[in-house]
Amino acid sequence: MRDVATLLEALPYIREFHGKTVVIKYGGAAMTDPRLREDFARDVVLLKYVGMNPVVVHGGGPEITQYMERLGMRVEFVEGLRVSDEATVEVAKMVLVGKLNKDLVVHVNRAGVPALGLCGDDGDLLVAQKRSGAGGEDIGFVGDITSVNRDLLEKLMDTAVPVIASVATDGMGQSYNVNADLAAAAVASAVDATKLVLLTDVPGVIQEGQLVSELNVDDAETLVSDGKVSGGMIPKLEAVVRAMRSGVHRAHIVDGRVEHALILELFTPEGMGTMVTHPVPAVEIIQ
Repeated sequence: MRDVATLLEALPYIREFHGKTVVIKYGGAAMTDPRLREDFARDVVLLKYVGMNPVVVHGGGPEITQYMERLGMRVEFVEGLRVSDEATVEVAKMVLVGKLNKDLVVHVNRAGVPALGLCGDDGDLLVAQKRSGAGGEDIGFVGDITSVNRDLLEKLMDTAVPVIASVATDGMGQSYNVNADLAAAAVASAVDATKLVLLTDVPGVIQEGQLVSELNVDDAETLVSDGKVSGGMIPKLEAVVRAMRSGVHRAHIVDGRVEHALILELFTPEGMGTMVTHPVPAVEIIQ
């Protein structure tokens, strides 16, 4: 009977999200653990089967680092962003586009729905300009996305699950390494996504040793500006703020190490991780 109760519990969420778009940033342990990879692919297929429009944006930071170290290349990060010279961008494209993207496409295809692998270079899907570090540092060919080819993406969404590697172009032939969280935020904004879900390797936003289960977008922005988060959580919250300021309804930072984390977050009342919402408007009291 518990299985029936679980299905009935999910029904209101399935009804609410039918026909809606959800953008999922895929990375971390969910990407490297074979069992979690299979779970994720099945979760994406389930979203498609119940009438949602999933779009997957992925990174591959640990794998890029592994390849760089094998090649004797220097690995450096500034505020969670990888410093990227020409050689680093070349390795990133090789790993993200040539290997990880196609591996994920195969998993989703095998789980039951067509998936199509892309990167920002394809049809100028993700156009970016060079960005600097938070202190103005030159961090190389790291991009900040300025436009997304929405028309192309929406055509693809009609027939397949787009799987996008976080590599962008300047439209003139130069590729840029782009943080996958920020790439997912740009895509979510472009396609008017209802939700942005960021899979990561921590339970969510942690403050004073405790998980913050819910906060609003203003609070998220303050955590970054006040220096109360560090490392990879900085671009995650930056991504959440950008997406929600551009119209995305809600964002979720979820522990991808948990089996079926995506489904648990979207289709159960308890959810998991950290949910970011818009502030509730103050009620005007009429005297």
